[in-house]
Amino acid sequence: MFVTAKDGVRLHVEAAGAGTPILFIHEFAGNHGSWEPQLRFFARRHRCIVYAARGYAPSDIPTDPEAYSQAIAADDAVAVLDGLGIPKAHIVGLSMGGFATVHFGLRTPERALSLTVAGAGYGAEKAYEAHFRSNSREVADNFERLGAEVFAKTYAVGASRVQFQNKDPRGWQEFADRLATHSDLGAALTMRGVQARRPSLWDLEDELKRMTVPTLVMVGDEDDHCLQPGLFLKKTIPASGLAIFPKTGHTLNLEEPAAFNAQLAEFIAQVEAGRWLPRDPRAISGEIMRTA
Repeated sequence: MFVTAKDGVRLHVEAAGAGTPILFIHEFAGNHGSWEPQLRFFARRHRCIVYAARGYAPSDIPTDPEAYSQAIAADDAVAVLDGLGIPKAHIVGLSMGGFATVHFGLRTPERALSLTVAGAGYGAEKAYEAHFRSNSREVADNFERLGAEVFAKTYAVGASRVQFQNKDPRGWQEFADRLATHSDLGAALTMRGVQARRPSLWDLEDELKRMTVPTLVMVGDEDDHCLQPGLFLKKTIPASGLAIFPKTGHTLNLEEPAAFNAQLAEFIAQVEAGRWLPRDPRAISGEIMRTA
């Protein structure tokens, strides 16, 4: 089915299962199909929803560059819930989808039962911010000039993707084949409009400190440019926890689906039991040992 965003863009949506809803938001190099291992697991107990972001077929691919931004990406997730008549859901995002999940929690916290932010951090580190924006524009140019079918062969073997290839060559090949089907225009405009222009997480520090939505942050220990942002989110968001997956790269939900699903299931169970709480104020971060 399709739902309509507030600017008229149509978003392709798929759903499975019944129960408390979970909305999954995909990464730049994936699409709605990237969440299949999660749908097969969580649809046993939850209403699971995935959608193709704008710029990803079969959703609309706007040609106006201003139709793509971080704020629009977060609002599109709300539009999906609105289109399905869902007042609140657990929101789960990977990478680009993880950033959208953070902004969902900042912009519309009343619509989130919880937030799961996985593999989010590229461009967030201040020391790499300008480099990331330049890289993003170069990647966008490559999608336009070479096309997704050709450039996917390069993008899919990035420094935080080879872990997946080494562990699970067949799963990685499915990921790479999916990337090769991306719209050349949609990928370029998404990279320029969403990725290259989004604010650093450090720029959102004051807002994040006030956000009380239960939050799980997940990151692979070989996803180097997400490790420090993951620690930052853990230290900044009051009701947050951090899970670090060993010997793991960026594509967490596909690279380690069993571990990802188990961690997410436990988190959701604790949230629904009312047991995922803000950090105990007695757990003073600067204290090493109590002496008095």
